Amino acid sequence: MLQVVSRRRTLFALFSFIAIALVSGTGTLVVRASGRVLQPDLSSISTTTPIKHVVVIYQENDSFDHYFATYPVAKNPPGEPAFTAAADTPSINGLNDVLLAPNNPNSVQPFRLDRTQAVTCDQDHRYSDEQAAYNSGLMDKFPEVLGVANTVTVGLPPNTTKVPCDYGHGKGLVMGYYDGNTVTALWNYAQRFSMSDNTYETGFGPSTPGNINLISGQTHGFTPDGTAVTVNDTIIGDPQPAGDICSNRDTSTQLPASTDKNIGDLLNARGVTWGWFQGGFRETNGISVVTGQSTTNTCQIGHANVGGVFSADYIAHHESFQYYRSTQNLLHLAPTSTAMIGRTDQANHQYDLSDFWKAVDAHNMPAVSFLKAPAYQDGHPAYSDPLDEQHFLINTLNRLQRTAEWKTTAAFLVWDDSDGWYDHQMGPIVNQSNDPAVDRLASGNNCGNNPSDIAGGYQDRCSYGPRVPLLVVSTFAKRNFVDHSTTDQSSILRFIEDNFGTGRIGDGSLDAKAGSLLNLFNLRNNDGEGKRLFLDPQTGRPVHE
Repeated sequence: MLQVVSRRRTLFALFSFIAIALVSGTGTLVVRASGRVLQPDLSSISTTTPIKHVVVIYQENDSFDHYFATYPVAKNPPGEPAFTAAADTPSINGLNDVLLAPNNPNSVQPFRLDRTQAVTCDQDHRYSDEQAAYNSGLMDKFPEVLGVANTVTVGLPPNTTKVPCDYGHGKGLVMGYYDGNTVTALWNYAQRFSMSDNTYETGFGPSTPGNINLISGQTHGFTPDGTAVTVNDTIIGDPQPAGDICSNRDTSTQLPASTDKNIGDLLNARGVTWGWFQGGFRETNGISVVTGQSTTNTCQIGHANVGGVFSADYIAHHESFQYYRSTQNLLHLAPTSTAMIGRTDQANHQYDLSDFWKAVDAHNMPAVSFLKAPAYQDGHPAYSDPLDEQHFLINTLNRLQRTAEWKTTAAFLVWDDSDGWYDHQMGPIVNQSNDPAVDRLASGNNCGNNPSDIAGGYQDRCSYGPRVPLLVVSTFAKRNFVDHSTTDQSSILRFIEDNFGTGRIGDGSLDAKAGSLLNLFNLRNNDGEGKRLFLDPQTGRPVHE
């Protein structure tokens, strides 16, 4: 009898190993007798480049000029981390003397924010208002239209207080920018790797449209709600994904899921492992930002930024894949095992950020990973800031660069929207929209008159929107290189599609128009250890290991 039971267990284990290998998609898995994944066979992953792993680190609400206005020249005042650029640093399209004080066409001149001013007010970044600030391309109405002077709430209930966050600039705060003494890590990554100075939001507007464009290039096809989704079925605001157990903000805009496709569907069809990993998605204990007490309520667990502003770690309308029926994990279910991270089970490719590192530590890193920081580290003004953001970026990239998979990895750093912060460069209008209810780019009521047939002819997708930073950190990235090619958020979508041979989204997705990111890479020269850069999370400056 014992012999029969033992044989059954052996067969069950064998079948389990076979099942895991079959669902892996991107290669044969090496496993121990315990069933623990040791390492995928990277050589069997079918890609069009030597890049076998794509990691997209998707941050919040910063324009290109807000972070790189004077790159590579920093003020270097005493007491702030110094930055000195390499002699061969290329020039960028930033704020030069023509656009710095006193020559800027806006009513408030651009000004530098220092490290003591990291926590700022959240600016206006609505779809219509951002267009209006552009003023038919004159780029001169930012303080009047997008500027916000406000307060932030510091502390936990019941002991909270409101403090100003505009540092005396009022609505003129929108013209502020940081330099390499505050966003020091980003400037150092730009020195060692590649960056773009010509990348744009795929469309105007706040976080949700940016999140949707990253994974599908298509903000059309959703249920109108009169505010966040227009009568033309297009998202222009921040509706909450209906059914997400943590969709507890703006409850009047609970958006039913779309049945359209996203990159997750395309990767599944190709058998490529992937996942969205977000801070706070499945936390089990911490401090409640609602009561100020210890809690096990995932939706309330949060942290404070450097200014003492508390926020819940998980924000539902930042979770791109919860807006699609095929890729939802509304109950925030855990993966059934570490071996199944990146593969289809009850988690449905939606995970807590901690699951990413469990997979990495088990040498089971998905081929495509989207990483979303807990809110206090995602860079969003008011509840986050560039200093907390820097800790997340450095800790993530330092750890990634120590893995065996780093030699075949490309990490993209990109932001979901501009937050309305001033940026002087208007992008090309590649998709017009003529909806007098919401379009304001030209003549006060339109963004051109002819939505493109190639983009489905769908209204309320005025594209491209504001310019945002984009950096590539990889052994394949060109060193100290600035790409001037026109690209947008859906260019990352296109890179994934092309690299893993998934084909296009279709139905008017702007992936069909997206510019290529390949110019950021030197795919024939991977020098491995020579292109690792470890930084200090506190200062953003290089450290030696």
